[in-house]
Order: sequence, then structure tokens, then C-alpha cells
Amino acid sequence: MEPRILGRSGIAVDGMGLGCWAIGGPFWDRGGYMGYGTVDSAEAKRALQCALELGIRFFDVAGVYGCGQAETLLGEAIKAYPDVIIAAKFGYIFSQDPPAVIGKDISQKGIQTALEQSLKHLQREYIDIYQLHLFDLPLEQALEVSAILDGFQQQGLIRAYSWCNEQATTIEQFARASHASVIPILLNVLEGNKDLLTLCETLELGMIIRRPLGMGLLTGKIQVGHVFDSQDMRIRFKWNLEHGKQAQQLEQLQSIQELLTQGGRTLAQGALAWLWAINPNIVPIPGFKTVKQVEENVAAMQFGALPAVTLLEIEQILKGANAK
Repeated sequence: MEPRILGRSGIAVDGMGLGCWAIGGPFWDRGGYMGYGTVDSAEAKRALQCALELGIRFFDVAGVYGCGQAETLLGEAIKAYPDVIIAAKFGYIFSQDPPAVIGKDISQKGIQTALEQSLKHLQREYIDIYQLHLFDLPLEQALEVSAILDGFQQQGLIRAYSWCNEQATTIEQFARASHASVIPILLNVLEGNKDLLTLCETLELGMIIRRPLGMGLLTGKIQVGHVFDSQDMRIRFKWNLEHGKQAQQLEQLQSIQELLTQGGRTLAQGALAWLWAINPNIVPIPGFKTVKQVEENVAAMQFGALPAVTLLEIEQILKGANAK
């Protein structure tokens, strides 16, 4: 796929990156596990190497993912690949043994410490996109953080920055009042706010699409009767595949499965193709734990975007399903 520029950051990336949350493994936060269950570190290393060999050069990670584990694995893998683009996140403070969130810190000293820690884990001298990870922060405090990040930019420690926030009005105010140039957006064929894409186009903000596969639901590998790892956050979030939101999403997915899998695509590849079809400038970052998942995700780029007529058919089917 053709490279695209991440908004006014000027940073060029390919049509897809990979998200590294899952390879960090589980960590404890406020009474429950976060993460996608236990992980085989050896397989995660092989998966990272596979991604690099297949040409992936954009990775999204956070200090809190596995409480340092995801960054450490990624840093070791990319040592021989100086062209890799990294989007990292900060805001949480944590212990590593056992891996657990112990608070938040957006003070000058706290952010400096987090940045130094991430650079050490990633074995890099700078981070390409540094992301404020606290969704519920008041705008005034986020703008105070942006002033600190401006300083890091001037020092060459980061190239660009963003704030993980899904409120369009807040994002617009933040982007207009700061030098933020990229926005992570929760979006997939079954959920999310497509209006944020229009806002990003208007403000020239790069669009990194998180949760493109619906936390695994859009892969087709999670069905009624699926048993999650005891340390999987989907248990914490009370996923129910027989009743409620996830059950309804499974029904919706079944109704559009034939359209998503046209041309020999897998469901996951079709979900990624839907994203590229709605906006050619977005960059989805599907997660992974295994070599097989990496190979499937990367192969989606060979198929490219869904045809416009298919996009319209999917929209009509889902609109009809939501109207019931």
C-alpha cells in the first residue's frame, strides 16, 4: 500500500502498523487484570521478527502494556531496524514485579521519567509519536502537558505528540491550542465514531485507528462458548457472547461476513479492508500475539480496500440491523 503522511507531523508510514498491547501480557489495575491474557514471550519475539521481515515499520506501544514488557520486547526486536516508527504512550506509573498500575503522573518530572524509561526499554534516542494516555484528563491539564511535550520536541526527544481522547469537541480544542499532530481513534466496522475522521481531515491530524478488530471479535475466532484466559481483560469487562453487546455484534458480523470475506479475505482482513475503504489516510494498528496473526494482518495489505459498492452494502445491512 502507498505510504501516507500522519497529518501535520510530517511522519510517513505504511498503510498499517501493529499494536503491541497483547504481547505485554496481563497486568493488574484497580481490582482487575488488563491485557489479553498470558503471552508466550518466545512466540511474541518470533512474531515481532516476522513483522519486521514482512516490512512492518510502524508499532504502537505503551509503557503500561505489561508494565514495561511490551516496550522491552519491541526494543530488542528493532535494534537492527533504525527506520522503525514508534508511537509510545505515557501517563500511568507502575511496578514491574508484580506488573501493576500504581497511579498516574503528568508532572514535568513524571513525564520526563516516563520518557527516559521508554527510551531505555525501546533502545532508542527519541520517540516518533508520544501519546498522552489518560483519556479522562481535563482539557486544561492536557494543555499543560502539551507545553511540556513542546519542550521535548525542541530537544529532539520526540518528533510529534497526541492525546488519547475520543471527544470530538475536546480533541478540536486541544489540537487548535497545541502542536498535537496525530489522534488515536477507536473505530471498526461495528463501532466507533466516523465523524472524528472528518475532524482530523479538517485539522490535518494523522489518524491511528485503535481496536480495528474489535478486541478480537472481528477475527471470527471468538464464538459462543469461547473460554477466555483467566487473566484476560475481556472477563473483567464482562464480555457475554450469548447476551448483550457482544452477542449482538456477533449477529451483525454474521450478516456482513460474506461481504467482508469477498475475494478470498479472512474476516480480519475484511475488517481492515473496510477501514481503508472509508478513508485512505488512516492507519489501523491491529494487535497480535503470534506469527500466524502477524502474517494474516500483514497479508490484508495485499488485498487493499473494499470496493465502494461493498462499503455501501455493509452500511445498509448494519443500518437495518440497528433499526430492529
